[in-house]
Amino acid sequence: MVTAPAPPALVVLAAGMGSRYGGLKQMDPMGPNGETVLDYSVFDAIRAGFSKIIFVIRPDFAEDFQKTIGSKFTSQVEIAYCFQELHDLPAGYSLPAERKKPWGTSHAILAARHEINGPFAVINADDFYGADAYLQAAHFLNTPPPTDETAHYALVGYQISNTLSDHGAVNRGICQTQHKLLQGVEEVTNISRKDLHQIIGNAADGSTCQIDETVIVSMNLWAFPASFLQQLQNHFTHFLSQHLHEPSSECYIPSVVDELIQRQLAVCHVLETSSSWFGVTYPEDKPHVVQNIRQLINSGQYPSPLV
Repeated sequence: MVTAPAPPALVVLAAGMGSRYGGLKQMDPMGPNGETVLDYSVFDAIRAGFSKIIFVIRPDFAEDFQKTIGSKFTSQVEIAYCFQELHDLPAGYSLPAERKKPWGTSHAILAARHEINGPFAVINADDFYGADAYLQAAHFLNTPPPTDETAHYALVGYQISNTLSDHGAVNRGICQTQHKLLQGVEEVTNISRKDLHQIIGNAADGSTCQIDETVIVSMNLWAFPASFLQQLQNHFTHFLSQHLHEPSSECYIPSVVDELIQRQLAVCHVLETSSSWFGVTYPEDKPHVVQNIRQLINSGQYPSPLV
């Protein structure tokens, strides 16, 4: 008999610095009653069936975060807090004196490793993914995986044309797909619209690349079994062996998934969603987000106030 997985948890990556935004956008009010984007994400996750919310944050704003965000939902779902700290490294590695910035999204998930006890999804704290995206991720995590030896992951993907900012460049994980399976992911930086019909960015080797409007990108809404943590730990340890003393190097989730796919150790399903994504990268993006949330409330998709 196949045993159903434990109810999934949601890992929220909320330790970002907000350097381009100019502040902690994960706590910036966007809704008509002071709701943050993250409030809507947690609301959607709870009604999709996630049983635990794990916030990965930094110690310097932990108290404000718990009061502003976490305290709203403690009566509805289990809440946990984890700190992404620079010195939290695998055995045998020490923090270089020149390192000032976080190690990336892979390291952020590892910060939550002691709170993850079963299947889990991962999101960015400042991205609005939409209710259906959480339903798709929860359905995947609640469905027993095939009994083969290959690990099964999932990505909720969005067309790149719907994820750009009008106010500056962004970074995205560009996905290659076939038969609704992810074939590879490449982290492309400084993506922007050159003109009405052309999107450009910088490939991993630094070269300029042109990107099709309909390309699927990762917005860091992933779904993983608990076993992914060991693969993630292995990849991050290898990453440190090569990049420990590079002050700006980061280890990204798409790079880990891509490596496991190429080594045929995992398959990653690309989930279709009817949700629209939007987010704030620059301060000028905020009015667009505020307007979109208002439209969703007016259409009856969210109550107001939210909680």
